Amino acid sequence: MSHSGEAVVAVVVPIKSFRLAKARLAQVLSEAEREQLARTNARRVAEAAAGCALFVVCDDDAVATWATGIGAHVVRPGEPGLNPAAQAGRQAAAAAGATRVIVVHSDLPLAEALLPLAGTQTDVVVVPDRHHDGTNALVVPATGEFDFCYGPGSASLHQAQAAQRGLSCAVVERADLALDLDTPDDLAALRALGQP
Repeated sequence: MSHSGEAVVAVVVPIKSFRLAKARLAQVLSEAEREQLARTNARRVAEAAAGCALFVVCDDDAVATWATGIGAHVVRPGEPGLNPAAQAGRQAAAAAGATRVIVVHSDLPLAEALLPLAGTQTDVVVVPDRHHDGTNALVVPATGEFDFCYGPGSASLHQAQAAQRGLSCAVVERADLALDLDTPDDLAALRALGQP
């Protein structure tokens, strides 16, 4: 990565597994369909990371092979869970010279260019899901204290974390990042937009 003084942006994508993905969609999709959906969405998010260094955090060999194949850096988390995965990815990005990190979920089927998020003139950017509960994308400085708060209510928890750390924060609504595929309702919302 260059160190030209301008922000070097990294995208961190935690991915647990393609094969075991989206268990909550089991009532409407087969295991093979869920795996294909997970791969398709992850590819879309990876493409949206164009212009950024890409770090895929995983402990699954199939995901690691896929990530290596698209030129991403593979980061093995030290412990399970989304928050430790995000932290591991952030640390790896910082070690590689990044100054800004965008942590983004891999299940965003409509994701478009992520790099503009890093241009927001605040330390932290929270992009909520369509229910304004979860955090589908999160921009943070690559270094300094910050605790990831993924789970129920994470959008407000991440804003509170920024305030606690004395970091400026903006909430950015992005229609392409608002829909994540967790439940049959999410899948129905995607199909209502004319997506397969």
